[in-house]
Amino acid sequence: MPDMSRMQGRARCVRACLTLLSFVVLFLLLQPATLRAQPTPVRAASETQLALRKLTVLGSALYVGAHPDDENTAMLAYLSDERLLRAAYLSITRGDGGQNLIGTEQGEMLGLLRTQELLAARRIDGAEQFFTRAIDFGYSKTPAETLSIWGREQVLADVVWVIRRFRPDVVITRFPTTGEGGHGHHTASAILAVEAFRAAADPARFPEQLRHVETWQPKRLMWNSFRPQLENRKPDAPKLLTVDLGAYNALLGKSYTEIAALSRSMHKSQGFGSAERRGSALNYLEHLAGDAPVREDFFEGIDTSWRRVRGGEQVGQILEEAARTYNPANPQATLPLLVRAHAALARLPDGDVWVAVKRRELLDVIRACSGLWLEAIAADFNATPGGEIKINTTLVNRSDFPLRLESVGLPFDAPAKTVGAELKNNQPVRTELALRIPADAPFSQPYWLRDAQTRGRFSVAEQTLVGTPENAPTIPVTLNISTGGGETLTFETPVLFRWTDRVRGEQYRPFEIVPPVVVNLAERTYVFPEQRAKPVSLLVKSNAANVSGQLRLQLPGGWRATPETIPVNLKNRGDEFNATFNVTPPADASTGTLAAGFDAGGRRFSRSMQSLDYPHIPLQTTFPAAHARLVRFDIARRGRNLGYVMGSGDEIPEALRQLGYSVALLSDHDLDSADFGAFDAIITGVRAYNTRPRLRQQQGRLLDYVERGGTLVVQYNTDDLALTNLGPYPFKLSRERVTVEESPVAFALPEHPLLLSPNRISAADFENWIQERGIYFASEWDARYQTPLAANDPDETAKRGGTLYARHGKGAYIYTGYAWFRQLPAGVPGAYRLFVNMIDAGK
Repeated sequence: MPDMSRMQGRARCVRACLTLLSFVVLFLLLQPATLRAQPTPVRAASETQLALRKLTVLGSALYVGAHPDDENTAMLAYLSDERLLRAAYLSITRGDGGQNLIGTEQGEMLGLLRTQELLAARRIDGAEQFFTRAIDFGYSKTPAETLSIWGREQVLADVVWVIRRFRPDVVITRFPTTGEGGHGHHTASAILAVEAFRAAADPARFPEQLRHVETWQPKRLMWNSFRPQLENRKPDAPKLLTVDLGAYNALLGKSYTEIAALSRSMHKSQGFGSAERRGSALNYLEHLAGDAPVREDFFEGIDTSWRRVRGGEQVGQILEEAARTYNPANPQATLPLLVRAHAALARLPDGDVWVAVKRRELLDVIRACSGLWLEAIAADFNATPGGEIKINTTLVNRSDFPLRLESVGLPFDAPAKTVGAELKNNQPVRTELALRIPADAPFSQPYWLRDAQTRGRFSVAEQTLVGTPENAPTIPVTLNISTGGGETLTFETPVLFRWTDRVRGEQYRPFEIVPPVVVNLAERTYVFPEQRAKPVSLLVKSNAANVSGQLRLQLPGGWRATPETIPVNLKNRGDEFNATFNVTPPADASTGTLAAGFDAGGRRFSRSMQSLDYPHIPLQTTFPAAHARLVRFDIARRGRNLGYVMGSGDEIPEALRQLGYSVALLSDHDLDSADFGAFDAIITGVRAYNTRPRLRQQQGRLLDYVERGGTLVVQYNTDDLALTNLGPYPFKLSRERVTVEESPVAFALPEHPLLLSPNRISAADFENWIQERGIYFASEWDARYQTPLAANDPDETAKRGGTLYARHGKGAYIYTGYAWFRQLPAGVPGAYRLFVNMIDAGK
């Protein structure tokens, strides 16, 4: 007979997870998409006054662009804090395909970083944040290519979903549909916005969404026109509306352009630190679709009062009075009116989106007027499924208004804890809780990274997750607070972990559910340039106590690992074990995937754990599969010692070490005084001349090194260099690029040394490249440079400025814009072979 207790326990877990899922769905549909990994701060008195005014305005605007950084942050701040609208930015992608100025993250991890940078920006400019499932696959020159790779209909469905969910009165595009935005992603974002503007109102389009939302027709669609367009506008062109984004907000003590600079400066991975601009800053809006405004107001004809909610006039009157009588020196005096408004809101229909939005905003203002501090702090920063976590909640009412904590609720079918404690002025009330995590609770993996993705789109099965910027809190806590008049206020706060850093002070991080065991490989790619065994190191970490099992590798055919298994015993939570296998490749060329796994108690654990830890964003953790790429190919090389000048961050030094090179990372002090003659070649990393001022100062030393017989390989830099001698002879950088990674590469000088020695390069060496061929090619160069390679995107002329080669004295100088920083870490054999030829060019 079946084990009834086990079946009952499994049923309880299912009910618990369904309860959590229903909360997540409600949370994602009704909450603003700007979660923060710290307790929500209490607003200052002047900010509360602004929030009170905003409670009386029921209007919304959605701004649409393609990437993180495309948004007009001044416009978002103006919409939110001047017009008091509910504003949001829809970024079609998460910026996964861009470059990284502050670290080595690429792809999914870069997208995660830029997601959090956008959320940090929104916390400053006051807007909300949405995404689609589209992946930033790199620069695209045409919207046709972009929409083909993304999947036009699928991403259009996501834009329609966001419009139906957010219900904007006005949609604003960052870019035009006619291509002036340059990047194919930019133009595609505008095309999708125009199509979705109509499709969102059509019940025949994407009807499956209507189980969760209703159709919606925005009033009008506008384009935030580029200023240069004003000079060449045709007489019959649509009228432009003018908006002054330099207006000053006395309650915030800043203009919207000043706020915008702070917001935009959160895009640190893109190096978008911005100066704060003061004074008038005119922007222009061009009507694209819907009702055309007659006067100078893009919200003309849109009712933004409480009259748009059936039965809402009474709520509006109460809130108008609260805003009119608010005294910043005595905020708590406004609380009776706000509690009345809360009671009146409760009598309105739950299905109205504005009721849910304003209830949330009202609770935030009640918190501000009472100075109410809420927090839920876990005893540790993570737990495993089936584990238990201790949680302490703290509430502090910093007003004389009568409040009483009635109960504290937890997810997973845990019973609410009755408290019944008065919240006296400035007297903390603490509650201790214990929560058992269900055995089948999912890990805290970013939802869009849970399943396999295509080249152009993330896979997200749950409709209600589409568009949201990040996961809902792993553990939400519900705090039920009664007022003196009998009204119940329900607040929600996420469980966090708090600690004190001796330098940065009080710090928070999200609480996470993690695998019992994780296995981290030392490298994501292992390159075997010869048929000789290579050590593969792994770190096994336990997130639970008393974990024992066997560590093993799964290898493709022809590959061998010794030993076959390694026993591991981890007694304490947090214990780590370093293991090493010797992996032997086959004799012939081969590529495949190495999969590491830990077998314990009849279960296999095959997840790694990676963290993003930057001071301007909350700490982020992901659990990708414990996989690495294996690459076996033959390669010849000469020399051994390399100097590397790291730029904005890349993984090429480790890739070169896998070939057997000794790679020294050169500091600024080394650039001043090191003996360059000790190196067979010196390589500058991506954007090194943009990010290392000392490098520009010591360019003369580097060119002297070349003249004496050295080799200098300069990888791509952006074209904003204040440097006239990037090479021994003049050349100019441009923004030219070859974006299609499959584009053929022609040998313009087939007998050139770079193509012959020590590895003979063929067309096969340009197969299986990723994302792009190259960027920031040279556009003009001195006749003394040789250009052995030529490439171009479809329907374009050949570009020969991707690699410049010149002899200088006894040595060789090379500038190369080809995307080695992507190819080498990805283990592309041909990229390795040609890169080694560049290193050996001076020989």
